[in-house]
Amino acid sequence: MAELSDANAQLYESLLDGDHTALARVITKIENRAPGYRDLLAALHAETGTASVVGVTGSPGTGKSTLVDALTKQYREAGETVGVIAVDPSSPYTGGSVLGDRIRMGSTAGDMDVFVRSMSARGRLGGVSMATADAVKALDAFGKDRIIVETVGAGQNEVDIVETAETVAVVVQPGSGDDVQLLKAGILEIGDLFVVNKADKDEAAGTVADLETMIHMDAAPAAGLSAGHHGPNATDSEPAAVDDGGWTPPVIETVATSGEGVDEFRTALDDHRQYLVDSGTGEGRRRRQAETEIRRLLRADVGGLAEEVLDGHGGIEAVASRVARRETDPYTVVGELVDPLESAVEESLATRPEASEK
Repeated sequence: MAELSDANAQLYESLLDGDHTALARVITKIENRAPGYRDLLAALHAETGTASVVGVTGSPGTGKSTLVDALTKQYREAGETVGVIAVDPSSPYTGGSVLGDRIRMGSTAGDMDVFVRSMSARGRLGGVSMATADAVKALDAFGKDRIIVETVGAGQNEVDIVETAETVAVVVQPGSGDDVQLLKAGILEIGDLFVVNKADKDEAAGTVADLETMIHMDAAPAAGLSAGHHGPNATDSEPAAVDDGGWTPPVIETVATSGEGVDEFRTALDDHRQYLVDSGTGEGRRRRQAETEIRRLLRADVGGLAEEVLDGHGGIEAVASRVARRETDPYTVVGELVDPLESAVEESLATRPEASEK
């Protein structure tokens, strides 16, 4: 681990001491990818692993923010501290979040034990940027008991939240036939539980029935649906419990505006967390999340090296102009750019002690 600068060392100590201003500054550094932010995260990593991290996703209009607000209120009434990260759509011009202040999560405004931060999705199709996952680490190291990540949108690509949260709740609203179709397209597999919000509407019973049918169709492989990481078909990296055949996602009915059903929602979240411990699947999920994070960081760094090599050849515009004039082709260009990197990797691997022992 690299040594922290004096400024980052002070931020690190202040964050661990419970200074919310330091927490906000650390997350700002993370968002801006400021110099030294990785060293800071590396130091904080050892302080993480105790918070409960919940992802809440669903289409716009399902009442996710109101539901998160009601859940946060219950956690606070139980004496627990809460951190909320609201991932908003990215502005195509600035890259910043569009919705900004979360005015629908205001019942705990002024409560210093509730930290709410809006963050941009930064163009990620899955809705969760690397910065968001890093901010979760900061909140965890700070000592928040509960961390809630509310993500933008829902659909086949809204799966990044699985790589950050230990429990994922998918929120739909009654009569949302399009949402249910999207669930069939892939998001069904990521939900550890499903919430039908605005359950006081007439269409609620039908939506609950549709969801329960889809969830239990995992028992019929011919249907082409699978409960993914929940059931007995789970991968070796996340083995299912032997005694119960896996976790069956429950369907919870809530009316977030009145608080109805939020107790059941909170209990279901706790039940799933306990299942992860009892079944051993939690360890496998954390390992898979670590694998994904390492690969993301590796791709980002290798991509940065590639940009430097490209700059050394005159920049993308010069290289692209040559291709456009048919003086060369993109495959030859990329080969020329990658060759030095490939040679350096091969040389590095050849000098490793393991290589000499073979």
